[in-house]
Amino acid sequence: MAFDIDQLIAFNTIADCGSLGRAAVLLNVTPPALSRTIRRLEEQAGAPLFERHSKGMQLTDVGRALWPRAVLLQRESEQANEEIKAMLGLARGTIRVGAVGSIACLVLPLAIGRISEKWPSLQVHVIEGVWDRLANALVSHEIDVALGVQVEDSDEIEAVKDCHWIDTSFVVASSQHPLRQKRAIRLEDTVQERWAILPKGTGPHEHMKQVFVRHRLSLPNVVVETRSVTLLKSLIGHSGFLSWMPEPMYDAERKAGLIDALPIAGASDQRTLTAFKRRSGMLPTPAVKLLDELRRLTAVSTAAS
Repeated sequence: MAFDIDQLIAFNTIADCGSLGRAAVLLNVTPPALSRTIRRLEEQAGAPLFERHSKGMQLTDVGRALWPRAVLLQRESEQANEEIKAMLGLARGTIRVGAVGSIACLVLPLAIGRISEKWPSLQVHVIEGVWDRLANALVSHEIDVALGVQVEDSDEIEAVKDCHWIDTSFVVASSQHPLRQKRAIRLEDTVQERWAILPKGTGPHEHMKQVFVRHRLSLPNVVVETRSVTLLKSLIGHSGFLSWMPEPMYDAERKAGLIDALPIAGASDQRTLTAFKRRSGMLPTPAVKLLDELRRLTAVSTAAS
């Protein structure tokens, strides 16, 4: 069955909005015209795709089965169209990238800055999240490149072998934290302090646990778990909390003298970060340009380490 892309766009917009009227406004068409488009798609599918009721439109079982595939087809069509136009000089390309917090704080902004200077017509769409979120976005074509901690390749995702680098994580505290008054701080001194960290299951949380287990210590007193890096930094800098962070994540605060690693022997650890792409299909040209800049940046950081 061949799908009409305009019908899929109409279907996806209604599914997102839950309302024919709101979708018609977004698509700049009349509700009757949009309704006719959906009826033609339903005739082609051989089944109703929406249940119509007074408060809006809800997907049927068939509609729910079609939706993720319709979204994927729409994204592939948009990216192919954009790629062709960019190659012909008719439109601006878009870099679609996802990154974990530490990369989004330093390495990715540096790469984007260089790209925007060299190719000012390029646009960049960024999502930040933990690996599961990035992997799903990569498979669904929401992004073309994912930047995260090195993991094993899967059937759908593979690492870009020549684009990887290492960062180091530390126990961090504000520049005024009372522990800094001790002559020699030990990791066990931090166990009873208040900690704020990314939630269980995230890379930094598991990384921190490994360090304490390696030192045969009980886990620290984690009072706050949050995915908000902004909140974490505020709790560290203003409320006396400790945390575990890769150095790039607090680079700006370190330079400003607000947050820094505690001088604890053996309380640091390294991890490998890398870029990932889909196994199938070609990378869009804008994504290739991003990878080229990341290679240049990470080659410098790898050589320096």
